[in-house]
Amino acid sequence: MDMVDLILVMSVNPGFGGQKFIMSQLEKIRRIRKMIDATGRDIDLQVDGGINVETAKLAIAAGADVLVAGTATFTGGPSHYEANIRNLRGE
Repeated sequence: MDMVDLILVMSVNPGFGGQKFIMSQLEKIRRIRKMIDATGRDIDLQVDGGINVETAKLAIAAGADVLVAGTATFTGGPSHYEANIRNLRGE
C-alpha cells in the first residue's frame, strides 16, 4: 500500500460496455477502503463497470471516490451527456 496512489476495482467482468454491476464487489470496495484508511495515505479507490445512478450511490457509500461511467454517461448521444453526468453526481 505504500507504493500506490490509486486502486481500481472492476465491478463487471472486463471486456465490453453495458454490463450489469456485480453487487458482490461492494464488499470488496468496503474492505479495500478500510485498508486504505488504515494507512493514513491519500489513495484513490476507483470503481469501473456497471456504474449508473443507482450503483454510483452504492459504490460511493461503500468507499469509492472515483467512478468510471461509460454507458451511463454516453447514453442518448452528445445532447444528453451533461444531464447524464449531473444525474450520476446526484445533482
